[in-house]
Amino acid sequence: MKKYFIFPLLLVLAVGLSAPLVFAQNTGSVKGTCKDVEGKPIAQAEVEWVSTDTGHKYNLKTNNKGEYFSLGINPGRYNVKLSKDGKELFHFNGVPVSVDEVTQDFDLKKEQANAAQAQGLTPEQAAKAKEAISKAENEKKTVGALNEKLNAAKTASDAGDFETAIATLNEATQIDSARDLLWFKLADAYRMSAPKQTDPEEKKKRYEMAAADYQKAIEMRSTSEAAQKDPDNNKNMAAYYNNLAEVYSKSNKVDDSVANYNKAAQLDPAHAGTYLFNEGAVLTNAGRVDDANAVWDKVIAADPTKAEAYYQKGLNLLIKETIGKDGKAIAPEGTAEAFQKYLELAPNGRFAQSAKDLLASIGATVETGFGTKKKPAK
Repeated sequence: MKKYFIFPLLLVLAVGLSAPLVFAQNTGSVKGTCKDVEGKPIAQAEVEWVSTDTGHKYNLKTNNKGEYFSLGINPGRYNVKLSKDGKELFHFNGVPVSVDEVTQDFDLKKEQANAAQAQGLTPEQAAKAKEAISKAENEKKTVGALNEKLNAAKTASDAGDFETAIATLNEATQIDSARDLLWFKLADAYRMSAPKQTDPEEKKKRYEMAAADYQKAIEMRSTSEAAQKDPDNNKNMAAYYNNLAEVYSKSNKVDDSVANYNKAAQLDPAHAGTYLFNEGAVLTNAGRVDDANAVWDKVIAADPTKAEAYYQKGLNLLIKETIGKDGKAIAPEGTAEAFQKYLELAPNGRFAQSAKDLLASIGATVETGFGTKKKPAK
């Protein structure tokens, strides 16, 4: 009876012991050491083995010495990739795995030299190529960080939180102070925050800071080689000058404002009418009606459909109204025509009723068909 029960037990044990031996014979193992371009171990990196036959993945991790090891890898061909922090550093394709142990090291310094040699580069050329790649990678990281700051500042500005926008943009200029766009956006934030200041001195300070930053942006862009190659450079520069001109107008620096609006109009002729319109408004508000009307004529020449330019010109002409011997008001020549042209272009415009009332006050009729005459009936 004892022999009868012992024999099956031994058989079971024998089968159990033989199972690992069968497993070991059908799988392999992989190992390797990972070093960077300076020969230092790449610790806590990811080494991914992907079967080209089945797509099965083995994800391994390097230790502090840059070493990795794994058992139980099914035989076949594998694509092996080394990554750190989600960024691929190097890869090998079609690495064979058998039941024997496979060593696959990653020596980035050696691989870089091999790549340079394959391209026919000298060591000096390879070093320059490496430097260029490193510079491009750093630029990419910097641009990404700056874009995050710009987006955050825009979100804050759109919500009327200019203090957060200013703080965020100041942080961006500390990351890279050589980008004109950052100074332009910072100047915008100071300009838009100024009207909210109840302290006159603080308001004045905000406008001064905005002007200084606009000037800095203009200087940087005007000396940038990259900007000169930008097909929209003149258009962008015109925007810089336009906003600087607005700051000067808010600071009662009329001549500086006019000079910068003129620069904007010269740089961007397609939008000259808009810049000159702003200039005409500044001169009108300053009471310089003759200078303003000369600008309104330029606006009309640049854009004959700009209805409000005619209306503003009419108002300025009306200021110079005189009284005749009979005691009646005499409007300067061209006053009625200016208001009538406005009504022709904008019969339902925001100044339509005002234009009609002013025409009536000078004894003129409303002619919505200004410049045309009706043909006599046959």
